[in-house]
Amino acid sequence: MKAHVYVTLKRTVLDAQGQTVADALRRMEYRGVADVRQGKYFLLTLENGLEQSAAQAEVERIAREVLTNPVIEEFTFRLEA
Repeated sequence: MKAHVYVTLKRTVLDAQGQTVADALRRMEYRGVADVRQGKYFLLTLENGLEQSAAQAEVERIAREVLTNPVIEEFTFRLEA
């Protein structure tokens, strides 16, 4: 089983890198992009035999305790069989 974890800055935190990319896109005359937020992506390969509920709890714990800074970041994840 694999866990895809996406970490981004909270909406209340200024995303300077995302703003820089958005500004560059506008200067380069790309159309249709309203906002850019940058983040991090982690792919975790979980041990075989781990039940879905246990995997979900463990990935949530890992993301909360290791992969993010809870003061400024938030995360989402999805599990893949």
